[in-house]
Amino acid sequence: MGDTYYAGGYWGPREEPPEACAQRFASFLKGLAVTDSSFTQWYETAKSPKASLSRPLRPDLDELTRFVRKNKDPVFDELGFSLGGWNGAPTAQDDGGFLIRCGSYDSRTINRCVFSLPERGANADRVLNASVLSNTLRVTAAAWDPDWGVAMSHGHRDMVEAQRVPKSPYVGWVTYLALHRGPVPALPAPVRIEPVADKGTLIILTPERFTVGNPEHVALAERVRELLGQAGLLEPLQAQPQASG
Repeated sequence: MGDTYYAGGYWGPREEPPEACAQRFASFLKGLAVTDSSFTQWYETAKSPKASLSRPLRPDLDELTRFVRKNKDPVFDELGFSLGGWNGAPTAQDDGGFLIRCGSYDSRTINRCVFSLPERGANADRVLNASVLSNTLRVTAAAWDPDWGVAMSHGHRDMVEAQRVPKSPYVGWVTYLALHRGPVPALPAPVRIEPVADKGTLIILTPERFTVGNPEHVALAERVRELLGQAGLLEPLQAQPQASG
């Protein structure tokens, strides 16, 4: 089996009411719908696929506000809301989903929006490329205002985990850094740098699929990590003020 991949955006403690999280969620769903055909329809996660398919997630503010409210942490207010979505794919290899924690203001908890991505098949062939993953992180950044984000393989994550400071950004196939972290320095070819409106910057290591079996890919990622670290862009997450959606 080849590499498997995930994508996610992460931000520090940020207290937000359910209405604000629902507004962000609606923007998120609308953005995903134009990113890839397998991202056009989502369903609430449930105990069975049949139950999930009866609960579609639509970018309707009233519906999403109710959805967010019912997924509030039942014990601790400071842990915010935990939301899940599934794309309803008929086969496991085409599965896609996301898990979101938003509105948490507990210093021990990381707010996040994390995608599980298809492993193989038609959906994977389309989604696992630099363009779609960049657009996925772009949509995540626009909706959730994360501090940083990454699309990378699980194998690459495991390879670099030991050298990473807890709660600090990973540097993967595609990396997102919020503007407040500072300007991105010049990076070696074939790395591409793209702005994300007034939110941050995408750093795309290579247009071809990044694999841990390619030593040139791994070496490039390490060199970029060193340069970003020297520029002070890889500091751990900090608490963030409440922001507008």
